[in-house]
Amino acid sequence: MSEEQTHGRTDARTHSGLRVDVVSPEAILYQGGATSVIVPAYDGLLGILPRHAPMLALLGRGVLTVRGAEGGERRFTVGGGFVQVLSNTVRVVAEEAAIVGS
Repeated sequence: MSEEQTHGRTDARTHSGLRVDVVSPEAILYQGGATSVIVPAYDGLLGILPRHAPMLALLGRGVLTVRGAEGGERRFTVGGGFVQVLSNTVRVVAEEAAIVGS
């Protein structure tokens, strides 16, 4: 099935996870895989799982959580910017961002 036939969605049989990019003005903080992402959107927390519908949302202030396949997680404080979900890829472009715990 072509991308045109699936309206840009990826096939769950070939892609079981998410690709995540977390970017700040200073650096790329994270690029890798995940099973889920919790984003502090402008109007509340947003949970993202594989095969999520395409969307674009404003970021609020809070903690972004990226959960990995092995059960571990990475956390980032973010403020301002946006999050885009498209074809099992989550892009977080934050005006302010830092790694929690480092």
